[in-house]
Amino acid sequence: MTAAVSRRCSSVDGNKNRKQHGSRLPTVSIALGALSVASFWVVGLGFLFGVAAVVCGAIATSRSAVVDDEAASLRALLGVVAGAAGITVSAIALLPMLAHL
Repeated sequence: MTAAVSRRCSSVDGNKNRKQHGSRLPTVSIALGALSVASFWVVGLGFLFGVAAVVCGAIATSRSAVVDDEAASLRALLGVVAGAAGITVSAIALLPMLAHL
């Protein structure tokens, strides 16, 4: 009887853990957005990280696991905003360089 109860409890805990860690794309989007803002001064790298952050965030918001989880949805939105900020800052940093070419 206790073995059946312990198996049942472990499967319930396993479902909770799986639901909490349903999608990693929102977290990847935030990380790429932060990297894009931090590396804006490297020619083109901040821009590429920003584009990757926006794409990952957009894909994450279209997934049902993220749509159902409000925290994951906000993380995906934060990743998109951070990616857009990285793209903007990188473009502003690249404009003076392009003027000298």
